[in-house]
Amino acid sequence: MDKQGKPAVSAEARRRREAIAASLAEAQRNAQRAAAAAVKKAAPAWRRPIDSIGARVARVDWAHVRERLTQYAKLARMHKPIGAALLLWPTWWALWLAAGDFPPWDTLVVFTLGVFLMRSAGCVINDYADRKLDPEVARTRERPIAAGKVTPREALCVFAVLIVLAFGLVLLTNRLTIELSVIGAFLAVTYPFMKRYTYLPQVYLGAAFGWSIPMAFAAVKGADFAAFKAVLPLCGELYLANIVWSTIYDTEYAMVDRDDDIRAGAKSTAILFGDADLPILGVLMVTFLGTMLLVAQRGHLHHAWYFGGVGVAAALFAWQQWIMRRRDRDACFAAFRNNNWVGLALWVGIVMALALK
Repeated sequence: MDKQGKPAVSAEARRRREAIAASLAEAQRNAQRAAAAAVKKAAPAWRRPIDSIGARVARVDWAHVRERLTQYAKLARMHKPIGAALLLWPTWWALWLAAGDFPPWDTLVVFTLGVFLMRSAGCVINDYADRKLDPEVARTRERPIAAGKVTPREALCVFAVLIVLAFGLVLLTNRLTIELSVIGAFLAVTYPFMKRYTYLPQVYLGAAFGWSIPMAFAAVKGADFAAFKAVLPLCGELYLANIVWSTIYDTEYAMVDRDDDIRAGAKSTAILFGDADLPILGVLMVTFLGTMLLVAQRGHLHHAWYFGGVGVAAALFAWQQWIMRRRDRDACFAAFRNNNWVGLALWVGIVMALALK
């Protein structure tokens, strides 16, 4: 055989080997399909739906699912519980004051879970509303929507799920609480857009996230409207106190981003107050503490424990003023976070005063 014929023979042999290998592989696949069909046919009828579900679960890309859920959790700020704590303390103040002692366990669980769900929902809708502003602010440009890791459509879906879950919890209460929850949902949804139209979004935040206070009073007293009506003055004082307190800590929070917000065209009390921010915050702190003393009078909290809690809150406010004196960003953020201890001190005072009354 000449040299030219050898490559042709070699190529033909290679094609035959490949054809044989492909034929064997196809035969093996056919055998596997036949075996699977036989097993499926032999399996009891009740097993078939389970096997079908198992097959679908096996095809799920769990790494992708885990990555998406991680981004959704970051979107809802589940890794930063300070915001939920600042919403939780006024809710617990209201539950204890409405009950006059330890509130019913079921109501306490419903409102505690509801606080975390509504705070998460508020964070999601806030980031959706600020999706064009956040990329311009150093502290927020890595948030999931601003960084392009979550789409606005996904954010709306997450928000809808959280709102539905929160409303499901409210359905476990009474009719008055359910009716009030509609107003609370409206306030929570509209709050993020306030910074475009008013310099007082921090005040609106207090009204929105403080709406858990009248809802808590309604959950405890709402079955008897006369009893609910009797505690409305106390509920109103606590609600107004929370609006003032929210304005304090959210102004401190806004002071961190004041320069970026000015460039981005956003509005806040930090911008409105300008160089008078610390004196105005001081007035608001005194006003808040004074209102909580009025709550003591109407809520019959005539005990040293409660006044001790108010004293601790006053000392914490003084410390916040001291560390913010140079308006350093980190100091303002630390002052904002310190309000968690203000809320805790007042709650401990309320609990102990009612328990020892």
